[in-house]
Amino acid sequence: MPTSPDGSIVLDGIWKRFRADRRRPLLMEEIDRLSRALRRQERLVRWRWVLRDIGAHIVPGEAVGLMGTNGSGKSTLLKILNQTMFPYAGRVGVHGRVGALIEVTAGIHPILSGRENVYLYGSLLGLSRADVTARFDDIVEFAELSGAIDRQVKFYSSGMQMRLGFSVAAFLEPDILLVDEVLAVGDSVFQQKCLGRMREVLQQGTTLILVSHDLISLESVIRRGIWLRDGAVAVDGPARAVLGEYRAYLEGSTGRQVAQGPVRIDEATIRAADHGGREAALGGGELVSVPADEPVTITLVLASDRRERVEVQLGISEGSNSTIFTVRQTLDLPLGKSLLTCGFDGLPLARGRYSVWAGVYAGDGKPLAGWQPVTAFEVTGAELPPAPMAVIRLAPLVLPARWELL
Repeated sequence: MPTSPDGSIVLDGIWKRFRADRRRPLLMEEIDRLSRALRRQERLVRWRWVLRDIGAHIVPGEAVGLMGTNGSGKSTLLKILNQTMFPYAGRVGVHGRVGALIEVTAGIHPILSGRENVYLYGSLLGLSRADVTARFDDIVEFAELSGAIDRQVKFYSSGMQMRLGFSVAAFLEPDILLVDEVLAVGDSVFQQKCLGRMREVLQQGTTLILVSHDLISLESVIRRGIWLRDGAVAVDGPARAVLGEYRAYLEGSTGRQVAQGPVRIDEATIRAADHGGREAALGGGELVSVPADEPVTITLVLASDRRERVEVQLGISEGSNSTIFTVRQTLDLPLGKSLLTCGFDGLPLARGRYSVWAGVYAGDGKPLAGWQPVTAFEVTGAELPPAPMAVIRLAPLVLPARWELL
């Protein structure tokens, strides 16, 4: 049987369970539970499944992002790949040397100095002392710890520990690099350094498995996404497609927030002009298609309990409450229901699913109708071209450009 090349990962039917959280033991409850167990109405040992039949094949040099809400099994799967945890059932094939930063202090011993931790980690990866020494200066320089490398790690801040852990994991040239939420700990400058280092290790053929709730940064690095939901693979495919479905799920799970205030947003409608100039009502309760280069009008139905001068904010996002752009208008809102329209000559957005968010605020900024998703739509147009590896693109815009070689 042929062996898999270094850097490849094979997961086949992975299941993992933990004991359910123990409650405070009360005598009467324990007697009742034992009685039901003896009557075979309830098992004494309760289990909680955190991974359910996970399967995936990752080839060497692939950049894969794991996404999902808290408790979906992402970190547990990384620990199984790093062999610090083992599955209840299934087959795990991880081929080659693995470098991992799963927790800030993972692989870092607090009693040892930073220097000693670098050599300890290298020996655990199977590297000789000479190999670690050859990379030592680069590790210290990247981690920005030249003045603290001989200090015990227990005196490091969490940011210093994270910088040391990532630098060691990334610079000892593993075949597989596992990273969990490293972009959420350091400052923005170090985050950019981490993204740049990930780009370099990918160019060297290292396989990267990255977990992050920062979807914009995640999209800049990965080319394939795996969305875990309740411990199972919900979607596995190209990064942007999986991220789009995950964002739509986040928006749906958040639900429309009806603010308990003097102003309500009762309805939102989208209208777009077709190529013949005729207005087509596309809004309502179902997802509609909007051409990227056509004029678009968004109509809000506002209901107010009083007359008041307000500021209405409107934004477009990919599902979360972090918008691609916002527009605002100050107006005198009458008592009762009123219609407010906002028109655009065109939306320079890439093909995909988007959400409309809106809110109404008083002059002092107090929310009268809180920031909330009011409707969703789909843009038909050009695909978003891929950006350079590990370059963060803040908005999925497709803009016309004129190029000329002189």
